[in-house]
Amino acid sequence: MFSGSIAINDGSIVEIGTDQSLPDATETIDATGKLVLPGVVDPHVHVADHVSIDSYQTATSAAALGGVTTFIDFAWQPYVGPESPWDQPGTLQENAQTKRTNAEEALIDVGLHGGILSEREEIFDEMPELVSNGITTFKLYTAYEFGLSNGFIHRVLEHIAALDAVALGHTEDNTTCESLTAELRKKGRTDPSWYPHARPDYAEATAAETLARYAREVGAKYYGIHTTCEKALEVIEHYQDDGSLIRGETCTHYTTLTQDLYDEKGQLPVIAPPLRTASDADALFDALQRETISVVSTDHVAQTRETKTKGNWWDGPFGANSLQLSLPVFHDEAVNTRGFSYPFLVRVMCTNPAQTFGLPQKGTLEPGTDADIVIFDPDESWTVQPSENESKADYSIYEGREVTGSVTTTLVRGNVVAENGEIVGAPGDGQFIERDLPDWSV
Repeated sequence: MFSGSIAINDGSIVEIGTDQSLPDATETIDATGKLVLPGVVDPHVHVADHVSIDSYQTATSAAALGGVTTFIDFAWQPYVGPESPWDQPGTLQENAQTKRTNAEEALIDVGLHGGILSEREEIFDEMPELVSNGITTFKLYTAYEFGLSNGFIHRVLEHIAALDAVALGHTEDNTTCESLTAELRKKGRTDPSWYPHARPDYAEATAAETLARYAREVGAKYYGIHTTCEKALEVIEHYQDDGSLIRGETCTHYTTLTQDLYDEKGQLPVIAPPLRTASDADALFDALQRETISVVSTDHVAQTRETKTKGNWWDGPFGANSLQLSLPVFHDEAVNTRGFSYPFLVRVMCTNPAQTFGLPQKGTLEPGTDADIVIFDPDESWTVQPSENESKADYSIYEGREVTGSVTTTLVRGNVVAENGEIVGAPGDGQFIERDLPDWSV
């Protein structure tokens, strides 16, 4: 870290130096006593779809207040099933176009992953065009009614390898989770503290083993999403030993919260996979330091308190909102509590996700890149209150948490979109980003 100034012109960083060495400015922002960081790149969010009630305007407003300047949402392949929101199957390309249209109201920059939810052959014809349109990553599920069979996953990975694209995996062994859930329901285990027993760490590790092994065998780039536990980390690290293109992430909540929260907040923190133990959180930080996993995301999902607390824990929905809180909460845990450095924070929340997902203009303050900048006050202490949410979610799993460190200003391509806890940007300040095929050789 060092003291200096940044010159911005036409949405890009043009120079870093001293006030005396930079050209005269038409407008200045005083960040004295604060940190100037690259904008956060969150590669794992859910917006405006069957799992999340946020619009692009509300989600990107929350993101802007939280210092997130780019996120990657999901376009889905519509399928038909008992829990499906669609009444007929459709193409991923059509849903991607709908998402791109909705993203016109974004305040920050957004991209898309492709989500494959059924075993229809036409997806293999769609994938090359999706990649050419900047959707260079594809999510596969092993769980839920739209989970894919191992055989179909193997075929998808072969196509991903041929395209030099990236596979994302939600890994939980579905039959294990369903069997354990049914057993707990039969025994009347309605208290949410039983929820982690329904989706245990070994079910996550078992499915992670399958996808990582398949990816290695077919030569595909594979990224394990929302890694929660030491057992799954062991799988990822094992398949990195031979130089395979295997990477992974965890999420803010898995590094800062534990399964004890189900005793305190009931069904509100029901996410999949579940929160784990304090020992698992320690293992996640160790893995981030070793770069076994290299990214911290949010897996943001917006739902209401009423929806989250209706029925029993097995009725769903899964997910928690945290776009607005991820940077300050993770900063407080990683830097203030555990003593990690600011370069570490920037790597796992900015630089690594940008490099992993083909965003060379993001996640850095290098001259020539987009002027996505966060001014951060490391000393301001405050208490999380869901009444301050810009998201449509009216609760927070961090409610009441004391945090030190706050975002004061967020710039997207040089435009101030959030300042002092207020949105000052407008819908349309953000852009849809067509991503490059990422180079994982670096």
